Amino acid sequence: MFERRYKEDKPVLAICYDFDKTLSPDDMQAQGYIQSVGYDVEEFWREVNILATENEMDQNLAYMLKMVKEAEGNIIFSRKKLGEYGSHVELFPGVEDWFSRIREYGAERGVIVEHYIISCGLREMIEGTRVAGEFEKIYASSFYYNERGVAVWPAQVINYTNKTQFLFRISKGVLEPNDPAVNDPVAPEELRVPFRNMVYIGDSDTDIPCMKLINSNGGHSIGVYNAETQDKSKVHKMMRDRRIKYFVPADYREGGELDLLLKAIIENAVTREVLENKAEIAIDDAE
Repeated sequence: MFERRYKEDKPVLAICYDFDKTLSPDDMQAQGYIQSVGYDVEEFWREVNILATENEMDQNLAYMLKMVKEAEGNIIFSRKKLGEYGSHVELFPGVEDWFSRIREYGAERGVIVEHYIISCGLREMIEGTRVAGEFEKIYASSFYYNERGVAVWPAQVINYTNKTQFLFRISKGVLEPNDPAVNDPVAPEELRVPFRNMVYIGDSDTDIPCMKLINSNGGHSIGVYNAETQDKSKVHKMMRDRRIKYFVPADYREGGELDLLLKAIIENAVTREVLENKAEIAIDDAE
């Protein structure tokens, strides 16, 4: 049986995150794995791009194949080993205590705050990070492993377009990736997490479909940039293209811009829930 969740007696705010360059300053593969197979980071990604282009191949399938092939003769490419690489992934300032702080802030105001990952990166590496236990669900690409625990085939591949399905899963409370109930109709008033109560935090073009979907349905999309490099080119472009509503440094510490913005969104969710409830009462009374 699939796990399913239903509408709560309190509003639920779902905060969805990309991972690479959103919660971490660099691609997770570039923080140990690529170096361990003897590659320069830029050269590794250049060869991935060539592989994808020459074979009309999904970019994420290309990097997953490249990882498996380059591991041969160098490392045992297992779930355990990927988790070890994940344990060394660097996080932006404040990330480690961010999730509990924001949950607590929401709880004090009668809002259930939940955190989700929707990433093109590797689930096994994210599960090895120090914050893996903070998420309701980690939606990311992953491998199928043989009887010896060695990765042999992609089990799940997430790219920028199919990321959006997971927003619908979260909204309906149909969280398991293979649960077909995501296609079942649900009345707007019965949605566990209406899109107006969704936040998406990301850094680049791969996040645009999710950002656009959330924006068009009354939710909140936030672009983040590395405060150390101060490179705002991507978030400026997303802002000009109206893909995001806000952009802030990827600094998750208490009192920072992102912290204050999320707290304002939580306050807004409280007010909107009161108004939505009053509207539903008025409709029921008129009928």
